[in-house]
Amino acid sequence: MFKYDSIADLVSAAEKENVRISDLVIKEQAEARECSVEEMYNKMHKSFKVMIEAVEKGIVKDSRSVSGLTGGSAWKMREQVAAGKNICGPVFGNAMIMALAVSETNACMGKIVAAPTAGSCGILPAAILSVMDDRKIPEKDVVMGMFTASAIGLVAANKASIAGAEGGCQAECGVGSAMAAAAVTEMCGGTPQMVSDACAIAIKNILGLVCDPVAGLVEIPCIKRNAMGTANAFTAAELALAGITSAIPADETLWAMKKVGDSMSSALKETGEGGLAATPTGKRLKVQVFGEE
Repeated sequence: MFKYDSIADLVSAAEKENVRISDLVIKEQAEARECSVEEMYNKMHKSFKVMIEAVEKGIVKDSRSVSGLTGGSAWKMREQVAAGKNICGPVFGNAMIMALAVSETNACMGKIVAAPTAGSCGILPAAILSVMDDRKIPEKDVVMGMFTASAIGLVAANKASIAGAEGGCQAECGVGSAMAAAAVTEMCGGTPQMVSDACAIAIKNILGLVCDPVAGLVEIPCIKRNAMGTANAFTAAELALAGITSAIPADETLWAMKKVGDSMSSALKETGEGGLAATPTGKRLKVQVFGEE
């Protein structure tokens, strides 16, 4: 069984067999679960469908989260893109819509795919679905890209962390962004080594990001950070696909992320005690939701 100990091992094994990382992963996962490759694909396809549904359910003009703090941002972004007013064009605009929509679906207690977590659930679907729509990439290739993304997430979980409570938001949106960069890079024809470089670049760009949820809820600033994480995934994939390599290998960026997380104050790791949560407005919003302590 492939142990997902390192991204370098993934790349090496894929290059040795002359296959995509996703081909390697789906075969290994099927063997580990004692099922067929087709059955393994169908399981991932169900997650793919959930992602699409989460986008659709999140684009509502008057939606509000249970706390009342967030909602309606995806609808506003869609209006901007539909009017041709967004700065970066339709592909990036649609990705922003999707990232916000899935995150708002999560805040409204809707069904999402935690990839790798609920707090970072909008990044992977936003990246892969917007690129799929623009490039007319076959659905099968997109679902296969999700296997590559999942492998990156597993390595990150084993070598570092995917939990904000342990590593800060770099471990949630950072890993989510690396997973999305990996999937998009493979979907667009990138080699296994390009996938690795995309992951490394994505992690480096979000290294040190704190987890400071206002009122302890996965809404502010989490929802907008999903949009940012998607932008970072695009940046990393674009650079890697152009043949631009990462000076620091992907596994070493994960090592660095773990060290940064270990040295980070507990106030900046999902406790809601530091960062934006500790601002006057952050404190006021907490009282607004939960009342005076």
